[in-house]
Parts: sequence; structure tokens; C-alpha cells
Amino acid sequence: MSKFESKKVMPRYLSIAILLTLAGFVIVAKAGYIMVAKKDYWDVVSSKTKIDSVLEKPARGNILSCDGQLMASSIPEYRIYMDYQPGKMRGEQLDTAVRHKLDTLWAVYIDSISRGLHELFPSKTAEEFKAHLLEGRQRKIKDGSIGERHWAIWPYRIDYGTFKEVKKLPIFQMSPGRGGFHCETFNARRRPFGSLAQRTVGTMFGAIDSAKCGLELSFDSVLRGTNGISHRQKVRDKYVKVTVAPPVNGSDIVTTIDVGMQDLAERSLVEELKKDNASMGVAILMEVKTGDVKAIVNMTKCEDGEYRETVNHAISYRCEPGSVFKTASFLVALDDEVVDTSYVIHTGNGIMQMHGSNMKDHNWYRGGYGDINVARALEVSSNIGVSYVIDKFYHDHPEKYVKGLYRVGIHEDLALPLVGYLPPKIRMPNTKTTNKAEYWSKTTLPWMSIGYETQIAPINTVAFYNAIANDGKMMRPRFVKQVLREGEVVYETQPEVIKEQIASPKAIATMQTILEHVVSQGLGRKAGSRSFKVAGKTGTAQVSQGGAGYKSGQMWYWLSFVGFFPADEPRYTCIVCLKKPGLPASGGGMAGAVFHQISEGVMSKYLKRRVEDAGDSTSNFVPDVKNGDMIATNYVLGQLGVKTAREYDSDKSKRGTVWGKAASDKKSVTLTEQKVANGIMPDVTGMGASDAVYLLESYGLKVRLSGVGRVKSQSIPFGAELKAGMTCNLNLQNI
Repeated sequence: MSKFESKKVMPRYLSIAILLTLAGFVIVAKAGYIMVAKKDYWDVVSSKTKIDSVLEKPARGNILSCDGQLMASSIPEYRIYMDYQPGKMRGEQLDTAVRHKLDTLWAVYIDSISRGLHELFPSKTAEEFKAHLLEGRQRKIKDGSIGERHWAIWPYRIDYGTFKEVKKLPIFQMSPGRGGFHCETFNARRRPFGSLAQRTVGTMFGAIDSAKCGLELSFDSVLRGTNGISHRQKVRDKYVKVTVAPPVNGSDIVTTIDVGMQDLAERSLVEELKKDNASMGVAILMEVKTGDVKAIVNMTKCEDGEYRETVNHAISYRCEPGSVFKTASFLVALDDEVVDTSYVIHTGNGIMQMHGSNMKDHNWYRGGYGDINVARALEVSSNIGVSYVIDKFYHDHPEKYVKGLYRVGIHEDLALPLVGYLPPKIRMPNTKTTNKAEYWSKTTLPWMSIGYETQIAPINTVAFYNAIANDGKMMRPRFVKQVLREGEVVYETQPEVIKEQIASPKAIATMQTILEHVVSQGLGRKAGSRSFKVAGKTGTAQVSQGGAGYKSGQMWYWLSFVGFFPADEPRYTCIVCLKKPGLPASGGGMAGAVFHQISEGVMSKYLKRRVEDAGDSTSNFVPDVKNGDMIATNYVLGQLGVKTAREYDSDKSKRGTVWGKAASDKKSVTLTEQKVANGIMPDVTGMGASDAVYLLESYGLKVRLSGVGRVKSQSIPFGAELKAGMTCNLNLQNI
């Protein structure tokens, strides 16, 4: 091994180290020069290759029915554009070769592209598409270059299927950086059940992708999610998306709406609206124990004569409720114990003077109701009966009556999670104001007691009656049950009690009985059912036409029926309201008829459908069994659960068919083997045709049949000796 010569090697290492050090200094100096002296230049270059803070939109959450069916969901929609200067970097001239190639492609394919677009969008001709595309291609933009960079091919959004078809056209197949075809993506809302519960579920402003009304608006922050942020970085002539913060998709909300009940309520209401030529209708179905709104329908007659959900009248249409308000008036009186159901009212001939004005019952032209008690006054909806009681006991202290209305919950602000809800307006006595609308006159109390001079939306009325059905406990109407994220429950609402007891248990029980009698023996008969008990109250009120009052031109009526079912064990409360012009007008006959359809349809799902539930305990369930194959008979009876007594050797069943007779009683069937020697005619009476023919032909006999049913008689008697070629005639008869 040679000796290391440091004098020769070390200078070489030193020279290399010096060169590397100098190179390092040069690199550092160059980097410093670029960072300081050339900073502005490279910032411009960077801005051309990188786009910062590009918003990534999340997917909007779904709205589901109570059983998980989609009521509103997001699907992608697209707006399509053309960039006639693809690949152009900001501040630079478009490459001449790329531009020449595109010019050639457009000259070749412009006609086929126009024809393809016409086939996809027939409302515009191929010639119109061609002219439109050429216009964008030839337009001069601000920087002096020719060709728009964001030229709309079609002015409206298109669905995914149509977008894929557009992408198949020439040039459009190319990447955006080469061909110029590009798009904007939107999360569009679709409702699989169409307009069902549209105003409650809500709608979106499609163009700006924002909520318009309903649950879409009220729960927008939950459904919308959180935007993400990404960068677009140019790497080797391609833009690469770099995600900085991914978008967080919106959560799903589970509503209390039952699609089946909603559809039933909508169809029933629209059918009656068309029949009565009504201008508006409302139906609300609420679950008694929880306050869950299972169906809510708001129909308005449009100019084309069709009924659509345009405004959520159920929560926003405050009006004078009419006779359904009488229940609240009498509940106050019963709770204050100023009267009981036996208190007699002298309604006379149906007309009574009330502080200078005539109070009339609906049957005044037939002589009125005469002397009736409090319970009967509500059953027949006597205006005089209700107003007389309230005026007699609260005239000197009307504020006590109004406080009573507040106490029983008819005035409660429900604080609903829906934009547009208007709480009730029931004013306190005021005789000093100069405002005519607020002035409390001597006639205010009696007319208020029968549903006038108040403003209440249907949702408040149904919540009040629901409290009566719920033994006095008032529940807040609930529209949303759960919030889900990726199928997991992140928040769950609970049924909320507004008032533990709106009135004494005695007063509530009394009112429940009276309301049941309204349907069974009062004016609400059409709302009743033969299958279950119904309780409720009718309402027919004249509608004030604003400043014109009640008697300007044609009379308008607000018809309603509100109640609960089944009355002996309430599950649901429902209100139906109709607004119509002219007579006939009957809350019980028109709104009550819709209530009947809804309640019958809802309760039908509780009918017992099992065979054993449908059975009559007095009937005989043991079938009438034919003679014949005992093995098959025993198997079928076993499947039906019928007890059998087998009087034959079970081992024989392993060797073949066991022929015999069957005898039935009320509890079981006895199966007995028929033992017949070879060459001897068997007894086939009582057998079915197939068993009898099979058995006799196995003995070598020819068989002729006449009639239908089981064998009544046989031409060869039982026990006779058989000979080859014999024919047996069987007479069949239904026994």
C-alpha cells in the first residue's frame, strides 16, 4: 500500500472547497438579487401561474321526511361557456400556433357543433347557434385581443346528462386550456315529490344559490355548510388544484312531515277547493303528544285556475277565526267557574239586542234555538249563547276575559322556526284611544267572544285545540326532528311544552266531551266517522274586506273545522280552512268534509291487517277437508295451524301415498286410512276429481267424470271385484 502523500492531495481538496464555497456565495447572492431587485417582476410571473383563494362550494344538505324520504336534495347543474383564447396567460399574447390550430378546427366543426347544440336545445336553430358562437369568437375585448374569454353558449343552467352530451361535441371534448370549453357548477335543489309541502320545505333563488323561504331559509346555516379554499397552481402548462381548506358539506335535516299524510291532506283539500270555487285553503295535521306537524298544506288559486302553494297561509294568514274561537271563550268561563254545562241561556227566536246591535244565530229565520244550556250552545254554535254568557259575566271587567284568553293559550306566540310566522292579535280593553282599530266599545266583548275583532293564524288555532286533546298540555308545533351529518345524528330536537296546563283538568275534560258532542249530535256531523270518534268545532265567519268592511260587493267567507281524533284516545289534531266567495258557505259541511277525508285516510293505517286479527271468534276456522291423499292433507293442515288426529301408521307415509277419509269438527280434523285390497274397488266418494282419477287409474280402470266438485257417487260400488278394461263413471257435485 502506497504512502498517503498529503502535500500533493491537500491542495487539490482545498481548491475544490474554495470553488464550492464561491459557487455557494454566487447562489446566495443571486437569490438575494432575485428576492430584492427582481421582486416585482417575479410577483407578476407568479400571479400568472397561480390563482389564490379560490372558493370551493360545499354540497347543500338534504331535507328529509320523518321516515327518511328525500323532500329536497342538491344535484349539480351547469352553465356552459366558451373561451376563445384558451391557454392565454394573463398579460401575455396567445401563442400563434395554438390560435392557428383552433381557427382550423372551428372552420371544420362550426356547423356540426351548431347542429349538435340545436338537437340538445331545440328552441334555438342551428343557424342561430352558429351566429351566436361566431359573435363571441369575433368580438374585440378590452385588452385589444379578439375573442371573448367567458362567452355563454346557453343562457340557462343544464343538468348533468345534458352537460355530458354537450361535452361530446367537437372542440368541446378538449381540455379547457386547449379547446376553451368550460363551465360553472351550481348545487341545484330538486324536490322528488314536486310541490308537496313546498312552502314549508322552502325554495331557493336558483340564480344566486340562496334560500328563499321555508325550512330552506330558516335552517340555511345548517344546510349550507362551509366554503373551502383552494389554489390553482400552473405546473408544466397545466393548472393543478391545491386544496388549502376542504369544504364542509351541509348537514341534513329530518322534518316531522309524513309524505303520505301530506299527500292525502293536499289531495283532499284541493278537491274541495275546486268543488266550492274557493280562492284559498289551509290544512294542518299535528300529532297530539309531540306537537309534530305531520302535514301542512297552503293552496292559493292562481290566474290559470290551478291551485298552488305560493304563500304559507297556515302560519301567516291572520284573520278573524269565527266560531272555532267560541271554544276558547267557553273554556275561559268554565275554567273561571262562572258557568257549567247546565247553565241555561234564553236565545229566544235567534235575534238578541247586544248594546244597540243585533246578535243573530245562523237559524234566526227559522225561529232560533229557544232555551239551551252551555253545552248545547257550543254544539249548535249559537252566537247568542256564547256572547250572552261572556257579556253577562265579563262585561264589567272585560280585561279578566282577555287575560283568560291569554291563559288558555289561544294568544300564545309559538315562536315558530319559519320566516313569516305572525303571532295572534287579541287586544286588551282600551276606551281612551282614538285609533278606531284599537278602540274598545260596548259591542267589542260579545263580538270578540264569537271570533270577531281578533286576528289569529290557523297554526295557533290548531295548537290550542291540540292542547285540549292533550289534556291541557300545550305543545309547540315542531317541524324539524333531527340534524344529520353523514348519516349520524348531531342534534335532535325534543317535543317542547309551552304550557303545562292551559285550564283546570275539570274544564278540559268538560270541553273534550262537548267537542265530541259537536260532531256526534251537533253541526260537525260531516267531519265524523263510523270507525272512530271525532271531536271538534265548526266555524263560518264573514271576511272583512279591509277598509271596505264586511258588506262591500260580494260576501266572502272563512270556513273552518278543527278537531282531534280518535276522541277517546287522541292521536292527531287537524284544522281545515277555506276562503270562498258567496253562498253556500258551511264550515261543517265543506271544511268538515275535508277533515273527514284526512282523518279517515290517516286512521286507515292503524287498521289491523293480520288474518288472525280479522277473524270472527264465533266462526269455525277448521276447513272442510276432502277425502284423498292423507299425507298431503296433513301437510297443508299443519301449515295452516289446524290440529289433526292421524289414525294411520306413520311409517306407511315413507313408502308412498296413504289414501283415506277426513272428518272435521270445530277444533280439529281426523285423518283415517282406507285399507283396500288389490283387485277390489276402493271408495272414492268425497274425494276431489284429481285424487279419485289418479287412484282409479292406478287400479287399471278408465274414468269418466260428470259435474264439478267432489265425488258424489261412483258407478262401480265399493268392494266390487275389478276386471281389466272396466270403466267407472264418477258423478261430481259441490257439497
